[in-house]
Amino acid sequence: MADDVAVAIGRWRETAPRIAGEIADEWELTLGEAYPPGFCGHVVRAELADGTPAVLKLFYPDRESLQEPDALERWDGDGAVRLLRRDDERCAILLERCEPGTFLSRSPDALDVLVGLLPRLWTDADGFRTLEDEAAHWLEHSLVASRHRDLAAGLIRELAPSQGELVLAHQDLHGDNVLAAEREPWLAIDPKPLAAEREFAVVPIVRSPELGHSKRDVLHRIDRLSTELGLDRERARGWTIVQTLAWSEGNRVESHMEVVEWLL
Repeated sequence: MADDVAVAIGRWRETAPRIAGEIADEWELTLGEAYPPGFCGHVVRAELADGTPAVLKLFYPDRESLQEPDALERWDGDGAVRLLRRDDERCAILLERCEPGTFLSRSPDALDVLVGLLPRLWTDADGFRTLEDEAAHWLEHSLVASRHRDLAAGLIRELAPSQGELVLAHQDLHGDNVLAAEREPWLAIDPKPLAAEREFAVVPIVRSPELGHSKRDVLHRIDRLSTELGLDRERARGWTIVQTLAWSEGNRVESHMEVVEWLL
């Protein structure tokens, strides 16, 4: 199944530049240099007809990315990059451009910034896929080959039905998905949104290797995030283990498996 997805993404990537050109013509954009390719995105610098800098992004329509424009629309530029236009049929979005665009991971104040940013993103999650549904999907697909599947299943049974208030969670909010900008000092990009309790929303930050990858770093982040944001540390720990296993590609991402062992 993973190989089939990789082939499909590869075929989509071959067509993405042509689709970007078609959209640029329709939206009266001037396209510039492309950004380094992401796993399933084609992102190009652009200018509007009036010269306003922007970014045209095409994304592969996987389950994690489909509601990205909905999340950006819900945040409306508050702590996140602003959505300017969308084409849902072709999975294309036009975004404000973050300049200078430096990664937050390069700042010594990265964790301070994230502690302040998270509550701003915790808005109404009505209409978004739920963490409970996503966790069930992980069990059926992503965790099948994991040597810790039974552990993950037990945590999901405990945590999923007992969540607190559901908020809009950016489940990929790590050190390289927040950029330096002009409108605000830092803006989040590339959400993979879920309706989830707040404890789940810290998961990618706890795991973020860009912010330091050692047992000491990981435990420091979960302790600080839990304390300063008033979260249940054990629930945050449990969700970090679950999602990190689900995103470890069947135990193949070594750094993910190290985080799990440190938290266990």
